[in-house]
Amino acid sequence: MNEPSPIRIAGVQMDVKIGDVAANRAAIVDRMSVAAAAGAKLVVFPECALSGYGFESREEALAFAEPIPGPSVQAIESHCARLGVAAVFGLLERDGDRLYNACVLVGPSGVIGSYRKVHLPFLGVDRFADPGDRPFAVQEYNGLRVGMHICYDGAFPESGRVLSLLGADVLLLPTNWPTHSECAAIHMIACRAMENVVYAMAVNRVGEERGFRFIGRSSIAGPNGEILQSAGPDTEEILYAEIDPARSRQKRLIRVPGKHEVDRIADRRPDFYTELVRPNTPRD
Repeated sequence: MNEPSPIRIAGVQMDVKIGDVAANRAAIVDRMSVAAAAGAKLVVFPECALSGYGFESREEALAFAEPIPGPSVQAIESHCARLGVAAVFGLLERDGDRLYNACVLVGPSGVIGSYRKVHLPFLGVDRFADPGDRPFAVQEYNGLRVGMHICYDGAFPESGRVLSLLGADVLLLPTNWPTHSECAAIHMIACRAMENVVYAMAVNRVGEERGFRFIGRSSIAGPNGEILQSAGPDTEEILYAEIDPARSRQKRLIRVPGKHEVDRIADRRPDFYTELVRPNTPRD
């Protein structure tokens, strides 16, 4: 069986205009074109890149939510086909009267997969969104196995571990990290990559929105936890990296043959982890 070829991916750190879907969609298409010209085949954008994040009520947010697929997804799909790329971007998803903080993987032939944010902080639109109701899943594009989760999900190591156990080559984390999230931005992606022996990428936004400043610092890490590319705290930038799925799929790390070998997947002891899946006790 042939190993999949390496693939060039891009992470677009950008500002977003709250409630201006048309302007944000145009910016996404413009950055897709730039990334495609630089050889990227998968282009990743921040959380809520289509809508903005800092909504003050469920009703306000629902006005800018769309179904998947919907008008914006279909518009971006047409540009994916024109450019020969796939895109992951964050949006507010409307499903009947339900509201989800979501992201979607769209390729030249349409929607490949979508994800609804499972872990919701008391912040921005997440205060009013419905919790994600679908299990974590891995999608495949051009031989690359993609695991999507969103922002606060990354603070729960279980999210990245489940996606890795499902076969992800790369963990994609669209985010809206504001001030006070610097520690997560600096350390989280390297840790998730190292502990799961996968590539990992966080794509944050910049700019200010309704009193919150977003801190940028997007990054891409390799399977050893090394930072391959990183962005600054307040500028719009595009990060690039070559993803080699073969590296993610070789979980046994041989440091010294016969003397120092580790496998962070095969060496797990699930029988000792039952406390992790006990239901939460009610808060006072």
